[in-house]
Amino acid sequence: MFDLGFGEMLMIALVALVVLGPERLPKAARFAGLWVRRARAQWYSVKSELERELAADELKRNLDAARTAATDFEHEVRTAASDLDSSVREKGEAARSELRALRDELAAGVEPGASADADPPATGTDPAPAGSAADPIQPDGDSNGQR
Repeated sequence: MFDLGFGEMLMIALVALVVLGPERLPKAARFAGLWVRRARAQWYSVKSELERELAADELKRNLDAARTAATDFEHEVRTAASDLDSSVREKGEAARSELRALRDELAAGVEPGASADADPPATGTDPAPAGSAADPIQPDGDSNGQR
């Protein structure tokens, strides 16, 4: 606070000794010390109170920032869940309609994947009988033709 060197303190002590005298100087020094201690204690009290208030304000700001971030995150998660839900519902509807179309085709006697306009395959004709060159597995189970 004050910049008092040794020489200045010695000068103050000599003036106090001359003004107060040797009988009242110790009592005045104790009184001055008491007031200096009280002033210092009050200063430290105000300083610590100010630091606590600043720390509390900092904590409140951090809490508000965390609360805002949590709210934003919750909104993003809800939006993503809603988008995912709608996408799954759309895909489910598409799959159901595809299954309905396949079921209708099967009920109509058309092979799946073939259009209803195409000629139905001829029944009773097998393009490659078992054991022919088109069938690599022989009737006895040997695939390379040796016994």
